[in-house]
Amino acid sequence: MFDSTSKASACPAHAPSDHPAVPKAKTGVLLANLGTPDHYTYWPMRRYLNEFLSDRRVIDYSPWLWQPLLQLIILSKRPFTSGEAYKAIWNEDKGESPLMTITRDQTDRLSQVLHDKYGDDVMIDFCMRYGNPSTKSKVRKLVDAGCTRIVFFPLYPHYAGATSATANDQFFRALMEETWQPAARVVEAYFEHPLYIEALAQSVEAAYEDAEKRPEILVVSYHGMPQRYLKQGDPYHCQCQKTTRLLRERLGWDETEITTTFQSVFGPEEWLRPYTVEHVAELAEQGKKNIAVIAPAFSSDCIETLEEINEEIKESFEEAGGEEFLYIPCLNDNDAHIAALADIIDQNLGGWT
Repeated sequence: MFDSTSKASACPAHAPSDHPAVPKAKTGVLLANLGTPDHYTYWPMRRYLNEFLSDRRVIDYSPWLWQPLLQLIILSKRPFTSGEAYKAIWNEDKGESPLMTITRDQTDRLSQVLHDKYGDDVMIDFCMRYGNPSTKSKVRKLVDAGCTRIVFFPLYPHYAGATSATANDQFFRALMEETWQPAARVVEAYFEHPLYIEALAQSVEAAYEDAEKRPEILVVSYHGMPQRYLKQGDPYHCQCQKTTRLLRERLGWDETEITTTFQSVFGPEEWLRPYTVEHVAELAEQGKKNIAVIAPAFSSDCIETLEEINEEIKESFEEAGGEEFLYIPCLNDNDAHIAALADIIDQNLGGWT
């Protein structure tokens, strides 16, 4: 990431000589991803899960009922099981989760693109909704560097209250603590952006081309959410369905070659259906022995893709008689994805640069 904080500050023109130095005004771009524990051991996992599961956007049950259950039961056990899952995918070389590594790589690549186009007038950084680096710390860093305008970019293609909205909430809370608040723009969901759909399609085509045998069906697996959120007006389900349709149309496929499912079910409520873990088993039982799975709702590979899809969901498929299971990685920092994200940022910088 290019660091514009090294640019010297100066006293404003026509100001008295004792006026505090002010850095050169610039525009900041702040990418936001979900978050990651600092380590997979018990206490870092507990701190991370506590912050995540205490978010009323994520779990909206009454705190009087939810917090005793969370603090006394869930957080006494779940850090161990979640820690084992993170340990299985941990980037030991860098001492961090894959989500952290990939989000940093995306930021670095976008930083180069923006620097080539805008020079030091635009700087980019990333933050996490939960864990580190915090949204508050990165907003403070951008303001200190002279950013009088910030484009806040939640890296969620599809809007949901439990993802996009809570990231925005945290950004707005950070702005509340600034004496001189920068002007702010929030990037809207990009589930139908042509370059995003193109990047997905290219990733599918490349994976199918490399496969020894063409998969019989592509399972497009999105993160799930409770059914009642849809009834309350959350657009997530509809946006997911549209992404699948646009992807199918771009690939030129028949409807029998692609299906939409939802993963990561949590708690006793009815969630969006069909559930990925159940549907892949049903496909195997119906004679579909060779399938592919892609997860377009995730901008970066993470615990839900590397561990849940590649292990739990794959195991469900194979135990039901499935034979060939192809996981198509998230777009991560591939060229087509970076081009899509850069185009979205450019659109949101309009009139500011």
